[in-house]
Amino acid sequence: MATPMTPPADAAAFLDTHGWHQARIDPLAGDASFRRYFRVVAGERRGILMDAPPPHEDPRPFLDVARWLAERGFAAPAVHAVDLARGLVLLEDFGDERLRETADADPDAAVPLYAAAIDLLVALRGHPAAEVRAYDRAELQREAGLLTDWYCPAIGVAVDVDGYRAAWDEVLGHAEAAVPVTVPRDYHAENLMLVGTGRSLGLLDFQDALAGHPAYDLVSLLQDARRDVDPSLEERMLTRYRAATGEGDAFLRAYHVLGAQRNAKIIGIFTRLWQRDGKPRYPALCPRVWGYLERDLGQPVLAPVARWFADNLPPELRGDPMLIAGARA
Repeated sequence: MATPMTPPADAAAFLDTHGWHQARIDPLAGDASFRRYFRVVAGERRGILMDAPPPHEDPRPFLDVARWLAERGFAAPAVHAVDLARGLVLLEDFGDERLRETADADPDAAVPLYAAAIDLLVALRGHPAAEVRAYDRAELQREAGLLTDWYCPAIGVAVDVDGYRAAWDEVLGHAEAAVPVTVPRDYHAENLMLVGTGRSLGLLDFQDALAGHPAYDLVSLLQDARRDVDPSLEERMLTRYRAATGEGDAFLRAYHVLGAQRNAKIIGIFTRLWQRDGKPRYPALCPRVWGYLERDLGQPVLAPVARWFADNLPPELRGDPMLIAGARA
């Protein structure tokens, strides 16, 4: 079931304890997890209240990565107060101006905004990876398997699961980083804020960061599940990144393998959010993600995975799982 956007029972007491007396608590957003966010207003002060209720959520990874980013000069929200037992965190308010809406409203702004996001990733890879789990082959396989775990059963199709794993095993070697970097994993237009008069990029939603291949966050940004990214912009930004880093063809192969892997994962996650968590808005995002996945599958490096999809999920079975399931019922 979708989580109601009413403040947690302990929110007012938590805020009072930390000097935010009689603050107004306004619903802001939920996300694809149990986390919820509220804007807190006390006089001229504004903050963001994260509700990460235990045992479902643990805010410590977010706090650790936020500290790591801030220590290296990246704009992560400052932490004003924490109550781990209640899962409450009061954060700096980055405002309401996201890259997504700004680029949507002014297409001419998209190129410089995406260029800034690319430059931030170039800067990020200049630091040794944070002390987080490795984004290794086992994790990549597990994530890719979310498509066969959730999407295929949802549309009522039996597929060759062992063949699916074997196909991925043939290509995932291209996605293993020789020098891992910190990978926020949800680096996209709705998690990049324009902060302050300089409109620098502020980072959100990095609590699941791992140490992995630098191409992964490029995929998050340029094959955005929630926003159409024109292929010409994707190509231009890939060229910018490679010019800044000296990356060659091996990097492009990794980019497309991770693109296919991430998009397969997201299709599985969006289906799970509908079927398990009662969030029916997510299946409608799947056709966009299938479009990205099919572009990646057209790359020679992904031939084994492309063959599996051709044999198991032909084009008429690729799309919104809710609609496909209804048509097959």
